[in-house]
Amino acid sequence: MSFTPLRNDRLIKALLRQPTDTTPVWIMRQAGRYLPEYREIRKQAGSFLDLCKNKELACEVTLQPLRRFDLDAAILFSDILTIPDAMGLGLYFSEGEGPKFERPLRSQADIEKIGVPDPGESLRYVTDAVTLIRQELDGKVPLIGFSGSPWTLSTYMVEGGSSKDYRFVKGMMYNNPKALHQLLDTLASSVTAYLNAQIEAGAQAVMIFDTWGGVLSPECYRDYSLNYMQQIVSQLKRSHDGQTIPVTLFTKGGAQWIEATADTGCDAIGLDWTINIDEARQRVGNSVALQGNMDPCTLYASPEIITAAVKKIITDFGAHDGHVFNLGHGIHPTVNPDHLAVVVDSVHKYGHQIRQTKI
Repeated sequence: MSFTPLRNDRLIKALLRQPTDTTPVWIMRQAGRYLPEYREIRKQAGSFLDLCKNKELACEVTLQPLRRFDLDAAILFSDILTIPDAMGLGLYFSEGEGPKFERPLRSQADIEKIGVPDPGESLRYVTDAVTLIRQELDGKVPLIGFSGSPWTLSTYMVEGGSSKDYRFVKGMMYNNPKALHQLLDTLASSVTAYLNAQIEAGAQAVMIFDTWGGVLSPECYRDYSLNYMQQIVSQLKRSHDGQTIPVTLFTKGGAQWIEATADTGCDAIGLDWTINIDEARQRVGNSVALQGNMDPCTLYASPEIITAAVKKIITDFGAHDGHVFNLGHGIHPTVNPDHLAVVVDSVHKYGHQIRQTKI
């Protein structure tokens, strides 16, 4: 299938550390509950999972933020738990409690029952949505595909949902590392197949969200999280239809490991707000692009304070190639959408200004 060529390729260029006219910006969870138009579609869908599995509605909510804001990318509306759902663990969402699984994996015998889902079958609704979104974007901005990391997916699958202490998955990590490694290996193969299917369907960049990597010790992070992300990176389609497909790795709480993350072969590292972006750039040099990294709670401040925070991050990064502006994690549901407009406009304004210093 042929798609309209990109008219705005700032994101792709920045992820590949190429010059851009200004800093590109997109926002994690930019299609979500802070938008009243999203809440209306969510009601229409009946449930969050039904919304994810309806390609027309998933396409609609993916496009909603682009109608409000001058964003430089769309990101597929989906959920990181699509893979474990396709494995038959009985994903459901409890109001106010987040995701849960009817059949968590608590033993090696449980783990041996699952296999790698076929993206063309049990996850076809995702790839169909990717293709539809890419068609509807009509070359306006690139489309980002994504997945959860093997470690992050395993935390939900073993715990049976969200956790504060990770006692089941960490208990398995210490008591039965063979079982956890078997699960992570299956998940790495699953994520690889899933992201490659998204690329074939039309995703122009991909991102791996390691939301809970930061709860691990340095040694365990390398063994149980980073090694599996590196395995995925090495097996991803890095070009499709003559275009380079950049890959971004994001570990929340992972600032201490960015040098090792850069060595995985990824194109970009997502940063949370716990590290200054200038320090991060000094530590990894020009080996990777950097994405981030404003504290999401800054959006509760006044427009003047938000503007100053944006300017500081862009100034701290400097007139270098390879910066994609983003929050350090997802936008909060109670944020005023007008405040996000301040972010987007300020990024483009100061990103353009700082590039003039190179001329």
